[in-house]
Amino acid sequence: MRWFGRKSADLPPMFLSYAGRSERSLFPSGYQAQLKEVFLSNPVGQRAVRMVAGALGALKVYAVEGSEEAAKLIGRASLLEQIAASLLLNGNAYLQVVEALGAPAEFFLLQPERVSIEADERGWPTAYTYKAGRRAVRINRHDALERVQLIHIKSLNPANDQQGLGCLEAASAAAAIHNRASQWNKALLDNAARPSGALTYDPPDGAPLSASQFERLREEIERQFSGSGNAGRPMLLEGGLRWQSLGLSPTDMDFVAVKEAAARDIALAFGVPPVLLGLPGDTSYSNMREAGRALYRQTVLPLAENIVGEVGSVLRDWIGPVRLAVDTDAISELAEDRERLWQMVANADFISADEKRDMLGFELRSTQS
Repeated sequence: MRWFGRKSADLPPMFLSYAGRSERSLFPSGYQAQLKEVFLSNPVGQRAVRMVAGALGALKVYAVEGSEEAAKLIGRASLLEQIAASLLLNGNAYLQVVEALGAPAEFFLLQPERVSIEADERGWPTAYTYKAGRRAVRINRHDALERVQLIHIKSLNPANDQQGLGCLEAASAAAAIHNRASQWNKALLDNAARPSGALTYDPPDGAPLSASQFERLREEIERQFSGSGNAGRPMLLEGGLRWQSLGLSPTDMDFVAVKEAAARDIALAFGVPPVLLGLPGDTSYSNMREAGRALYRQTVLPLAENIVGEVGSVLRDWIGPVRLAVDTDAISELAEDRERLWQMVANADFISADEKRDMLGFELRSTQS
């Protein structure tokens, strides 16, 4: 019995046998490969990163303590969004302080995958090397006045005390499954939405096909019966040839459920409620509203506090005491939380007016006069 057929040989890697291959080779490894798999090639991963980074970039930063110039440095257009995207994807964000007249004039965001850290004998970072093409620039952590020249903001990474951990590693497996399922569906549509199959040759006398017969039959099948342009063309079999289907039907493979599960895992890795990404599920107004609140409370605001906290601590060395914060009153998704807080404070008769103003973030009346 001889088996052949172009369709069965064109199965995507998701459905090929992985015998003898290590587990690490099943999914992309390395930052660039994972970036392509999760962000550049996957709509769910790209939308999740853009949603979180865009929400953070739209936040207003103000100075709770110190000059408002410090807030303007970090709050300029697209900088917060770029920092958030760098933290989500790579786990690290490097901000070089550009000095002018003895004070920070601008923050320049470096590509995190191009930065390497130099540490002393105790493991503390002392300098950073930034490689762009064939050039390498060394940036000391502190200048002669012990002021930080490069701000390193990193995500939690229990396995490394120098580098942060992004979300690409956690999302790469789900993104690979999601992308391969899409490729399989595309290949299925290209072949008229029919599963793969093969011809079997089983003549009564048991004689095999000659090499010339094999090649002629293969060329004829590829020319006249393969591809979506030949969909529905009848096949005439003779001489002991029989057609046998090899692939499973789309219902059996259940690609819809596979893609939905993979998409939910991708959203989970980036901290985005799946319902906000348009994934099937409970999409009522109340659920969307709660999901929007959860996105800010659990993902956007903690990330924003990490960024402004790191920047504020570095700016103290340059311009004195400064404390930055984000304006949560401008977030429409948190309007109900503010309304409940105001109602609770207004009904609290056991605290003074100044205490109420302090709880709500207003200046005390005693300091106004």
